[in-house]
Amino acid sequence: MAVRVNPRLIDDLARYGAQDVSKCYHCGNCSAVCPFSRAPHLFPRRSMRYLQLGLEARLRGSLEPWLCYYCGECTEQCPRGAEPGETMMSMRRWLTAQYDATGLSRLFYRSWKAELLALTLVSLLTGAGFLAWGLLYGSLAVYDGPGAFLSSAVVHRFDWALAGALIVLLCANCARMWWFAVARAPGPPASPWSYVRQAWRLPFHFFTQARYRECERKRPWAVHLVLVLSYVTLFTLIVFFVQEMQAGPGIDWRVHGLGYAATLGLMGATLWAVRARRAAQEAQYRRSHESDWIFLLLLLAVALSGVTQHALHRAGFLPAANLAYLLHLMLAVPMLLVEVPFSKWAHMVYRPLAMYFEALLADAHASAQRQEAPGVARAA
Repeated sequence: MAVRVNPRLIDDLARYGAQDVSKCYHCGNCSAVCPFSRAPHLFPRRSMRYLQLGLEARLRGSLEPWLCYYCGECTEQCPRGAEPGETMMSMRRWLTAQYDATGLSRLFYRSWKAELLALTLVSLLTGAGFLAWGLLYGSLAVYDGPGAFLSSAVVHRFDWALAGALIVLLCANCARMWWFAVARAPGPPASPWSYVRQAWRLPFHFFTQARYRECERKRPWAVHLVLVLSYVTLFTLIVFFVQEMQAGPGIDWRVHGLGYAATLGLMGATLWAVRARRAAQEAQYRRSHESDWIFLLLLLAVALSGVTQHALHRAGFLPAANLAYLLHLMLAVPMLLVEVPFSKWAHMVYRPLAMYFEALLADAHASAQRQEAPGVARAA
């Protein structure tokens, strides 16, 4: 079977943040020190080789960039300064663009101005739509209930529509990831029972980030776990319990208690990440892509606007609370519509999915070996 080569693959990956790939001479130090590099996934060395040889199809079908959590050991041990860790990060951005059939991920990762423009346009449309609705059907002086500027019932319906759009976009991207990595993988296909038997890996790795914990540096894992769980908690509260969250000015500790804890976790983890990237002392934070900064700053702005809106409501400043709520929506909606399916947040879905797909491929390989074993025994 002919193998197609893309001689410009290195140049393409450079636009996603790849660093000094040509310096790699495959000494193997990076794979030797990586806690995740074990048969049959020997990375980052193999992924670097795919990139140098221009094997675009193999790289597109590889799960190895998602199995890497960028602890930075490979970059620190590289004798040539080839930055294998940052190159693996660039591969994840590139793969995100490959899974997205709309081309938006490719546009956003290759141009921070395009990403910022998209965020701004979605923000302005969100603000104009909610402002028009609020002035037409409500009053700035009313926060919730009949005549409210932005009633929880209206926001609740909007949240469900937004969640539906996100599910459609993410499912389409995940289907393309499956097609590249599993359906087109060489060797026998995974059995239907394997899909069921290994399904537990999806929620397990999503909610625990257990693989990240294998890194020798535990603090980044803990921060990452807090960030993911805090975000998921707030998203769940907003989509399913927005009416209870918006009620007040009294505090419903059943939902607000979780909201306070998740907000503190989200802001704390985000500030830690901002500080680490500004210090740029550890290998995984020395080179920050524009999308990294957009993601962190937008996340921080969403959290601060939400806290401000909540505090103003509880203090009884209802017109100011409504305006703060409008600003919060203008920040939260573009973050969800742009960042989740097309940019940094997509990693949260692809990483556990990669663990699931990797288990499917391992099952298929093991099944093929068992089927070959009796034939080998009879021949002997």
